[in-house]
Amino acid sequence: MTLIVREPAGFRRACDDARAKGQRVGLVPTMGALHAGHLSLVDEAQRRADFVALTLFVNPLQFAEGEDLGRYPRTFERDLEECRARNVDLVFSPEPASMYPPAFQTTVVVGEVTQPLEGKFRPTHFDGVTTVVTKLFNLTGPSVALFGRKDYQQWKTLARLARDLDMPVEVVGCPIVREEDGLALSSRNRYLSAAERERALAIVAGLRAAHDVWTNGERDPEALRLLAEEPVRSRFDRVDYVAAVDPETLGPPEAGPSRLLIAAAAHLGNTRLIDNVVLGEDRRP
Repeated sequence: MTLIVREPAGFRRACDDARAKGQRVGLVPTMGALHAGHLSLVDEAQRRADFVALTLFVNPLQFAEGEDLGRYPRTFERDLEECRARNVDLVFSPEPASMYPPAFQTTVVVGEVTQPLEGKFRPTHFDGVTTVVTKLFNLTGPSVALFGRKDYQQWKTLARLARDLDMPVEVVGCPIVREEDGLALSSRNRYLSAAERERALAIVAGLRAAHDVWTNGERDPEALRLLAEEPVRSRFDRVDYVAAVDPETLGPPEAGPSRLLIAAAAHLGNTRLIDNVVLGEDRRP
């Protein structure tokens, strides 16, 4: 049976009660509109923990003015059905006012790892993410938390957050889940028209091109970046970045790296998509 909790205090009690029974708590933070990628995190949480808590909360702090907070898909009843089918133990779905009561004024800021890539184009985004996740980690307590690697920089940021602040949370990054044609699953994919959905595959084509030449021995980061960038530039309406960076620091890579993160963010109409591959580690997208 899936317990539904709306208030932070009730969520904390439920997690504390699970640990009091000797259960390890697995946390899956989401903004809802669940898809197979989210459900793969639930599956991994069930492998690593005894009690799985999933959050459904569209966090207003991580949306800047003009972004898609108002139209972000909200499918609460369908999400609950998915959670029940997966035997999720606890769903936490608070109202914004219970997470950010009147006079709320604290922001949690993580440094260097948030500044490149997404940080250049969404400068307030990660402060919103790290603030809400700090609250979720504090409410959950000792646990293992699962995040998808499609949001690669977010995963690295939250791992740094937990490490730097000595939070008793193991932060795990899980593989990207893709459609059969390679497009990374995202709640925002539902914004795409049929024509845009076809054009979106250019981001996968770029990652595959870089992966293929890496497999054949290419190690020049700029050459790999340009290969990944070309199809994205040709099919997307606007490109924020296609970058080749160190997978740990997200800064400039070493010459002749053994691993290299190729990450991209680009727009089709009003929809912004992100994707990535770690060359030297990930399978071909």
